[in-house]
Amino acid sequence: MSTTKWSIDPTHSEIGFKVKHMMFTNVSGSFQKFDASIETEDDNFENAKIEFSGDVDSITTGNADRDTHLLSPDFFDAEKFPKLTFSATSFNKQNEGEYELKGELTLHGVTKPVKLEVEFGGLAKDPWGNVKTGMSITGKINRKDWDLNWNSALEAGGVLVGEEVKLHIELQFVKQ
Repeated sequence: MSTTKWSIDPTHSEIGFKVKHMMFTNVSGSFQKFDASIETEDDNFENAKIEFSGDVDSITTGNADRDTHLLSPDFFDAEKFPKLTFSATSFNKQNEGEYELKGELTLHGVTKPVKLEVEFGGLAKDPWGNVKTGMSITGKINRKDWDLNWNSALEAGGVLVGEEVKLHIELQFVKQ
């Protein structure tokens, strides 16, 4: 078996998240600068080696004031912790087209294990002859597990920012 390398196609990939605001609506955001790679045995993705990194200062939520606050020491402290990284520890097939991805997420100087669900889109050739693959990845993390603790109590009870962060990731890779 030979090792196959896959590089991210950033123009067809998104790293998104949602978090509750005031306990009843979601605020969406994304990271605009990121990189990812996969190494597989031939075209078999089971137990693939998957690496990801993102630039924290590329976060956007559509609101400049909120984005500035997220980059501050209250949240990500982007000056001190400029990258978030993920390194897979396992990528196992659950059902046809469904995988479980486990790995180590490092964020805000803290590394913790995470488990994500993957919908694997298969392989296809684009009009230029490149072999591509796509994945839709979802999961949830608790931001406090990575020491992202800032919050504000609401007068009516509850808090301004929810603890649970929902991840919605679309990745497309091209075979090297």
